[in-house]
Amino acid sequence: MSCLLPTSRLGQLASKQYPPLFLAPALFSFYQVSASFSTSSSVSQRTTRKKHVRHPNRGVSALRRTGLRHPVEMGKYPLPVPVLDPEKRSKVAIDENHGLWGFFRPDKKALNTPEETAAFGRPWVVEELRHKSWEDLHSLWWICCKERNLLATQAYERERLKAGYGEAEILDRNRAVRQTQKAIKHALTERYYAFEDARRVAVIDPEVDLEAEPGTQAYTPIYSDETALESDYPVGQRASSSSST
Repeated sequence: MSCLLPTSRLGQLASKQYPPLFLAPALFSFYQVSASFSTSSSVSQRTTRKKHVRHPNRGVSALRRTGLRHPVEMGKYPLPVPVLDPEKRSKVAIDENHGLWGFFRPDKKALNTPEETAAFGRPWVVEELRHKSWEDLHSLWWICCKERNLLATQAYERERLKAGYGEAEILDRNRAVRQTQKAIKHALTERYYAFEDARRVAVIDPEVDLEAEPGTQAYTPIYSDETALESDYPVGQRASSSSST
């Protein structure tokens, strides 16, 4: 018996013991790279910087709720004890004319019924506001602002309680208030344009003194009715007046 295996037998043994040749590059790096592994404290300990930051608030995070590193004193006075009995609580004086009551109706209700919210008239129009004074327009504007704040308070409270009703009535009332404010702006814009036109005419008018002091006469007519010039009369009237004299 021969101690050597045949050539076909050697090829079968080599194919079972060694991987294919196309995997040689990957296997070469696997066999060559090695790293030491140790569980001792000298190797696995955490490496830190040489200069350690010793700030007292280092590591304290409000997001992670880590808390403070040292106890905090509240002082020598004890904490107040809440009074659970309503009869023993101190009465707080409330001003009936406080400005915050303007965000509520006179009955001081946080919410109104849809019927109460829908009970309003029509908005003001520009033709009506043209005859109002500046003080009236100013007062009406702030009444509209107060009404819009009141409607916004009711809308917020309705959304918080998830009432599910009254939203359409609030929108209609708020729309009417905004139309009134738009008409006020329109009337004031017309007055502004009229004032600017009058100012341009007064600049070139010799009878108007724009630099007059307050309390003095700013308009001084050049010709009065008693001392009218003859050139102001028609030709026929001038002749008749001269013949009469």
